[in-house]
Amino acid sequence: MSKSPARILIVDDSDDNLYLMSALLADSYEVVTASGGLQALQIARSAQPPDLILLDILMPDMDGYEVLRRLKADPCSAGIPVIFLTALTSVPQEQLGLDLGAVDYITKPISPPVLLARTKSHLERSVNARQLEALSAQLGRYLAPQVVQSLLDGSQQAEIRAQRKKLTVFFSDIKDFTVATARWEPEDVRFMLNSYFSEMSKVVDEYGGTLDKFIGDAMMVFFGDPHSRGPKEDALQCVRMALAMQRRMDRLCRQWQAMGNRKAFQIRCGINTGYCDVGNFGSDRRMDYTIIGPEVNLAARLEKAAAPGSVLISHSTWQLVSGAIEALEQPPIAAKGFAQPVRAHAVLGEAQAFFAPTQPGALDMEVPMNANWFAPTDLGELRPGGVRSDRLQ
Repeated sequence: MSKSPARILIVDDSDDNLYLMSALLADSYEVVTASGGLQALQIARSAQPPDLILLDILMPDMDGYEVLRRLKADPCSAGIPVIFLTALTSVPQEQLGLDLGAVDYITKPISPPVLLARTKSHLERSVNARQLEALSAQLGRYLAPQVVQSLLDGSQQAEIRAQRKKLTVFFSDIKDFTVATARWEPEDVRFMLNSYFSEMSKVVDEYGGTLDKFIGDAMMVFFGDPHSRGPKEDALQCVRMALAMQRRMDRLCRQWQAMGNRKAFQIRCGINTGYCDVGNFGSDRRMDYTIIGPEVNLAARLEKAAAPGSVLISHSTWQLVSGAIEALEQPPIAAKGFAQPVRAHAVLGEAQAFFAPTQPGALDMEVPMNANWFAPTDLGELRPGGVRSDRLQ
């Protein structure tokens, strides 16, 4: 099937100019004309918008500058490239048009070679931009948006390299999901996981995290690369994200229960802050953008030790967020792979929300379930042991 030609809208109050430009472009493009600004706006917002607009500046009903302002203010027409047609040659007037969003100028009287060359060039640029946007959207389904943007703008290269940075690492999983769904149909499990990961990915994006990977019903996120707000703010955003995930999970469970699922699933979250190696790991033919190091392993151990419905953070993370987050220090955890017991804190919530839930601006949230309980090293029976972390500093 042949590709339909690009659609060009020519806007000029001179019939002679409309005839000349239409004749020059008609062999290669579908040409639509308008004799004034209001008519041009109607065509641009129609069911068949143009791919490019050639816009006169001096028109009786509305000048080209105002037409361009209105085009850019409307999301339906903001992306259409506009080339100004003008007999005006002053630099300030040209600069005004470019500042408003015009992509180019063609001076009158119209030169046929210039008209054809610039029309073709800007149409190709527009097509390339749309293709790049589509590619970015596709890559965004496999890579974190920040990573995609870094690759596209050239700030990060697809090569095997890594750097050492202070990051905050997050792990979560759905407690007993594998056991609970062992007898489910695969389609039901897939639906449940996809809806869960879809919602949690939105939370990650909302708080600026880099989604590393999904592992079964678990997910791994980190803060601090490729973009960082500083170690303290990265850690705080990570904890806020974890609390938001707990709230989102409660909402998801209510939706699932309305659909007939009686199991009230809970997620457990582990967070740690420390120096990690971050970058591209793998081979020349296949690589992953990820992080490695003992600090990553500790975040995973904290997630396994966390009580269902709770957020467990390391002492290094607590030191960064203690002014904004309320938590209980737990008995030291004997984490696998670590020689010394690990200090950990169970998050209760943001300090403002915890102490003043009725104040204007306070967050509407519930204290995570079992936040003052600690799962011992064998992950067996839960036992109390919480001590207010702010009293131990």
